[in-house]
Amino acid sequence: MKCLRFHSLTLLLTVSLALLCGRASAQDAKELASTKPVPRNDAWWQKRHQSMNERVKKGNVDLLLIGDSSTHGWEGAGKEAWKNFYEKRNAVNLGIGGDQTQHVLWRLDNGNVDGIKPKLAVLMIGTDNAGSGKQSEEIAAGVAAVVAKLRAKLPQTKVLVLAIFPRGADTNDRLRQVNTKANQLIAKLADDKDIYFLDIGPKFLEADGKLSRQVMPDLLHLTPKSYAIWAESMEPMVKKLMGEP
Repeated sequence: MKCLRFHSLTLLLTVSLALLCGRASAQDAKELASTKPVPRNDAWWQKRHQSMNERVKKGNVDLLLIGDSSTHGWEGAGKEAWKNFYEKRNAVNLGIGGDQTQHVLWRLDNGNVDGIKPKLAVLMIGTDNAGSGKQSEEIAAGVAAVVAKLRAKLPQTKVLVLAIFPRGADTNDRLRQVNTKANQLIAKLADDKDIYFLDIGPKFLEADGKLSRQVMPDLLHLTPKSYAIWAESMEPMVKKLMGEP
């Protein structure tokens, strides 16, 4: 089992290097901030992290949703959609607002997935890396590192990687462009066996690529209606990967 986990980790980190388009050596990639686990020191963040650990210690976890404020928001604007789609599935929310890939890596190393064997982990992370000035290749490498960590720690769990949601008013938005390129790289992580990729971003956009404030009032965070769109859009894949009829 240890050999299999090591192989999975090595393979995915190799993919992350490929995502860097040959511009970095293996050592360089290891030094990327997006791939180095670090915590955040905010008291509220530490408290939420510990509350997640306490939840998973209770067991009975079949589905994980992992990410940043968008995932965190299932407990706010998305609470009705969560109740309708995930409450019955023994789902656990592992989202913390403002998290970047390196913070998720630290959480995974420090209790968020200890002692559980969920059927599926849904991951969306990276937009806050973009917001902090990181480029697409480093974001993709960070996502690859998170996926590698999930495969190493949860070898029986399938991983569904969601494309980073669109942000900004239109396709001219710089951060939208960074995330779009990152998504093109992240998609290459999928092997359609243990790791899957799904882009539901177009569901939130107008035909011309514009993002309405009715969908995301601040052009980043979702409304209750948008959470329903999210849940409905990935439901077929969730059902398939969880082995539901």
